[in-house]
Formats: sequence, C-alpha cells, structure tokens
Amino acid sequence: MATVKNLLKIKGTQVWSVPVTATVRETLKLMAEKNIGAVLVMEGEKIAGIFSERDYARYAAQRESLLLDEPVSEFMTRAVYYVSPQQTVEECMALMTSKHIRHLPVLDEDHNLVGLISIGDVVKQVLEEKESTIQGLENYILGRGYSG
Repeated sequence: MATVKNLLKIKGTQVWSVPVTATVRETLKLMAEKNIGAVLVMEGEKIAGIFSERDYARYAAQRESLLLDEPVSEFMTRAVYYVSPQQTVEECMALMTSKHIRHLPVLDEDHNLVGLISIGDVVKQVLEEKESTIQGLENYILGRGYSG
C-alpha cells in the first residue's frame, strides 16, 4: 500500500495558499494561474481554512451579483480535515469519500504543513498500483515471472 509520503515524493510538496485577508478575486486569480482546484487560507503559519472550486460555486449561487473584492475568509471551508505522511492512500480515499471533500492538507507529527493532496492525486496513485499488479499477474500467467 502506498502512503501519503510516497505520493508526495512523486507529486511534490508545493502548496499554494493565500492569507485570510485575500479577496475572492485574488484567490481565484491564483487558482487560475496555477491551474489548481483549491488553496489553503492561512492565518500566519496556521491553516484557517481551505477555499475550493466548490466554495466558489456556493459563493456565486448565493448572490445576485458577484462582489469579488470580499475576503475569501468569508467563503472558505473552515472545517479542514488533515492526513499524515504515514497514512495510506486508501485511507485518504475513504476520508475524502465519507466527508465529500477533494483536497487534504498533509501535516507531519509536529503539525507542520508538508503538502496537499487532491482526489486526482489519490486516484492516479491507486490506478498506478492496480496497473502494476495487473502487469505482474500477466507476466506470471505468461511465464515471464511475477514482478508486482
């Protein structure tokens, strides 16, 4: 089973964030520039929340007109779920599924932010593991040895 630590080695540890004082406009601009679906909203070094495409959809649906200069902190998700580098990718998938979320910050044992994973990262890792298993089984069946 792959762990979050393994996943971060492959995808990297870059985390995009904005301060709690950032506007919705600034946050959306960063998300568009970096082609990402969510950013962490930070109060100093502490995670105050997460702002995702879903949060923006909720924000837009609540308004007659969009006031993009409002603070992102008014619309972010405050209940942020976390994972550790030692957790398995399957545990992350289960948490994402049960909580209906698409992004998980990764915190080390000292509660330092060390990465952010998305449902896309998790699905890609699971598919790669399954492909490796399938390839190994095909090799075994065809007499080329098992390499899974």
